[in-house]
Amino acid sequence: MLVNLVEILKMAEETKSAIGAFNTPNLECLNAVIDAAERLNVPVIISHAELHEGVSPLAKIGPVMVQAAQNAKVPVCVHLDHCETLSYMQQALDLGFTGVMYDGSTLPYEENLANTKKAAAIAKGYNCGVEAELGALASREGGEGAASGPVYTDPEEAAAFCKEAGIDALAPSFGTAHGIYKAKPVLDLDRVKVISEKTGLPLVMHGGSGVSPEDYRKAIANGLRKINYYSYMAKAGTQAVKELLAKEDVTFFHDLALAAEKAMGADVEKAMRIFAGL
Repeated sequence: MLVNLVEILKMAEETKSAIGAFNTPNLECLNAVIDAAERLNVPVIISHAELHEGVSPLAKIGPVMVQAAQNAKVPVCVHLDHCETLSYMQQALDLGFTGVMYDGSTLPYEENLANTKKAAAIAKGYNCGVEAELGALASREGGEGAASGPVYTDPEEAAAFCKEAGIDALAPSFGTAHGIYKAKPVLDLDRVKVISEKTGLPLVMHGGSGVSPEDYRKAIANGLRKINYYSYMAKAGTQAVKELLAKEDVTFFHDLALAAEKAMGADVEKAMRIFAGL
């Protein structure tokens, strides 16, 4: 069942839980995520990040994602993650995406705000929910860069930004990083609570893979309603393929793809159980 970002985040708020948002750049990822959500009977967000354009073009994977959401037995939001250009966002909206995240976090505040307002105005015409980012993670989407650490989101600035931007969800920076963690993240979860109280909006955790179950639960209690998760799911798929190739001489690629899909599904299910409090 296809739903928009606002609807699915309202479900999370009603149950004081978080919805997992999983990147699905190919069919194996897509099957792994939706099958896990259906097994647990939980809503889910399937995402396409702009940086995955070279891996799986939006024009090809987007319609598949929308069709899968429409056919799913659980509520599914089809979301565009880390979109940095309005033209790319427009492409997703025309394909039927029901959530978009405009990412102007590397821009000066005023430019980020102006662009986010434009993105929100366009998306609302499609009954599409809008997420934005304020502050910067310790690395960019894909795990690159920024060894200097995160730029923490200021709660007062966040409140002003959200009030003027007209968005439905905010991704603040509070110590997480994209990619595979090289050390245990040190999270400012008290900041999450303050930002939640001051903005009154559902908050989003980017760089959600690799966070401890305890920190997930505290973050959710403090107002997080969407958790982006991909790197460790993808890593589980890779590990399954390595183990299968080490064990036997595999002839057919589809056997590798199915092994990866099964392993990713198991990893996704573990994450979903934590996010939903199951």
